[in-house]
Amino acid sequence: MLEGVAMLTHTETPWIRRLVAAPDSSVRVVCFPHAGGSASYFRPLAIELAPHAETLAVQYPGRQERRAEPPLESVAELADAAFEALRPAVEGPFVFFGHSLGALVAFEVALRLQQVSAPGPRRLFASAVSAPSVFRQPTAHFGDDDALVAELCRLGGTDPARLSAAQIRAMSLPAVRADYRAVEKYRPAPDARVTCPITALVGTHDPIVSLRDSAAWRAHTTAKGELRVFEGGHFYLDHTVRDVAATVLNAW
Repeated sequence: MLEGVAMLTHTETPWIRRLVAAPDSSVRVVCFPHAGGSASYFRPLAIELAPHAETLAVQYPGRQERRAEPPLESVAELADAAFEALRPAVEGPFVFFGHSLGALVAFEVALRLQQVSAPGPRRLFASAVSAPSVFRQPTAHFGDDDALVAELCRLGGTDPARLSAAQIRAMSLPAVRADYRAVEKYRPAPDARVTCPITALVGTHDPIVSLRDSAAWRAHTTAKGELRVFEGGHFYLDHTVRDVAATVLNAW
């Protein structure tokens, strides 16, 4: 999905946005966007989580107010930068929620926190993406602009009319292509596992993520792994945000 600019609260780093302040909450939810997505995608979820949880969202370069910055083209680069930004920004208990590409980035950030013995997430919510160990055939990022737009529309997260103008395509598609390249070239370490529980979430009619491939996230934690299925496609979250928020809040 591609979004316009939203009014978000800036933290001290361009990588982190505070979507809805909840100063009396006991936990923070840190959200990681999908390919082509931005921090503002999670604002509806943040509203549902408040006041019980405060929501922060990672803002990748190449979109919204960071549109002038070149996008990063690998999960490792995104995770390295997010890791450095989040360490001083997150205090107290927190969980990670990543959607599609964002779940892979969140997973890698959690691994990096483990490697330096820093406090990590209480739980990782991996939404709308196959487990890291599932092979990803690199195809979408090789296509021309028309093919990339067709793929975005197939997933249901983008209004085709928004991408009909050449100017909009020129501004939006470089980041989308870089994100797809990051997903399709991602190859985790064979023994990559986090120590926190993982909850995988998937839509019943997701055209690119099967229930089996989502459930395979269980192999990437030394703790408990579980699967939650919601009605909808790749962007099931758009229509089930209240139920997803309840799933997150009931997990601790």
